Amino acid sequence: MNDAPIAARPLLFTPLKIRDVTLPNRVVLAPMVQYRARDGIPGAFHFAHLSKFALGRFGVVMTEATSVEAQGRVTPLCPGIWNHQQTEAWARIASYIKSEGSVPAIQLAHAGRKAATHRAMEGTRPLAPDLAWPVVGPTTEPTSAGHHTPHALTAEEIAGIVEAYAQAARRAEEAGFEIVEIHGAHGYLLASFLSPVSNTRNDQYGGDRMGRMRFPLEVTRAVRAVWPRGKPLFFRVSALDGADGWNLDDTVALAVELKALGVDIVDCSSGGLTGTATAAPIPRHPGFQVPYAAAVKKAGVGSMAVGLILDGPQAEQILRQGEADLIAIGRQALYDPFWPVHAAEALGCDPDFGLWPEEYGWWLRKRRQSLVRA
Repeated sequence: MNDAPIAARPLLFTPLKIRDVTLPNRVVLAPMVQYRARDGIPGAFHFAHLSKFALGRFGVVMTEATSVEAQGRVTPLCPGIWNHQQTEAWARIASYIKSEGSVPAIQLAHAGRKAATHRAMEGTRPLAPDLAWPVVGPTTEPTSAGHHTPHALTAEEIAGIVEAYAQAARRAEEAGFEIVEIHGAHGYLLASFLSPVSNTRNDQYGGDRMGRMRFPLEVTRAVRAVWPRGKPLFFRVSALDGADGWNLDDTVALAVELKALGVDIVDCSSGGLTGTATAAPIPRHPGFQVPYAAAVKKAGVGSMAVGLILDGPQAEQILRQGEADLIAIGRQALYDPFWPVHAAEALGCDPDFGLWPEEYGWWLRKRRQSLVRA
């Protein structure tokens, strides 16, 4: 990872080379579910949704959680990449993101025992039995009262899901993505194996921390084996599981193991083991999850910070203080899809709208001249 700064340029807008991929800046669109797919296929909505962030000059534009198999979807409206039709649809999106100078990334996921529900805005209620599909997990304990009872995965079934991740990574390469992120957070399948609260198995996939990490590490090893050596691999983790089971020391230990397997960046979120929350039940304030990324980076592992990072000066301070390598912007990006160029303006490094798409910047310069004359 080469993060040598360019003189007098904010770190946030200094390119970062990870393996053979150069990120034009340090701003990453965080994966956010949208519930607009049909049969796992991203459509016109996804093209419009993700393309606008490339126009807004996010260095990395990452998809929402994308299922590696049909039963890995959270809802019937979640996208996937388990067949050729889905791969072709993603290819069109990735190609456009790349054409605008951003780096296309995909988050590979499996919902595990949180699958077969309604959308979050409908309270993630479990689907009726005639609409649901088999739900799986480390044990038969549901994610919370009233939710589907999962099937406890056997070792052979775990191996099948590991292979599904590998096949999804191959399709991601075929679709033209430059970065893969493995979703190991928010109580979904891999996260449910990490936490001792949800994983009470007594076989090789349970027990002590190394046993509980086995499945996520096997997925990582399998994905890294098929994902091109020159392309970065990220892993998202809940640094705290929100249920007092998995903690920051565990996250740092996992991050070290992930780095040894070829993971370049650990994306540090929190919470979600039970219920619907995707952040640990701690006081929320701007940058409240940054200490998690800082702890991972202090251990010598590349990290990404996320969570109420609202503007450019705040993001720049996080980077300058050495607390993270990358900044992920989630809901604030929905509020302002042009967050990066507005951050550049706030940091004083784009006075002539040069970072904007040329078709936009030209008009904005003209407007500024008119405003000066007025």
